[in-house]
Amino acid sequence: MSRLFRALALVLLAASCGGGSGTAPRQLDNACSILAERPGYLKAFRATERKYGVPVHVQMATIYQESKFISDARTPYRYAAGVIPLGRQSSAFGYSQALDGTWEEYLDETGHRVARRDRIRDATDFMGWYMQETQERLGVPVSDARNQYLAYHEGRNGYRRGSYNSKPWLVRVAGEVDKRADMYALQLQSC
Repeated sequence: MSRLFRALALVLLAASCGGGSGTAPRQLDNACSILAERPGYLKAFRATERKYGVPVHVQMATIYQESKFISDARTPYRYAAGVIPLGRQSSAFGYSQALDGTWEEYLDETGHRVARRDRIRDATDFMGWYMQETQERLGVPVSDARNQYLAYHEGRNGYRRGSYNSKPWLVRVAGEVDKRADMYALQLQSC
């Protein structure tokens, strides 16, 4: 019996030390605090920056906007008549809120068949891949947080068509992403 108890205690201890699976870091307005609380994030951000050229602060601002750093973030449910669940608003999931189809395209093109959207390293690699492709196809620099976010949210074809122009709320959000990226960039200089 004591072996079973010890095994159960060990499992509970390991689960409690998991870095807050699904939970956000405590101080989302402080880049240094985020990285101090979750050191694995910085490793992931830097790996993506080296591989794709996307600055750490652009990645952080995009993840903040997409998921608030919640690893298993999902879109809300849709309801008919206010009570009958119809499913989620989209297939977006994880840190990067990658849609199923775009995630599959990423897996196919990169060969990362075991990548998961709720793992920070995989999510940042996805974002780096997507943003680098946006730079190559549309000429949007990976350092341009505002326009990269617009292309990320609307898809490259939507961005090319200017679909965001009919969505004032999205243009405002993209401006907020840009401001947050600037704020994180300043903070990262002193970490």
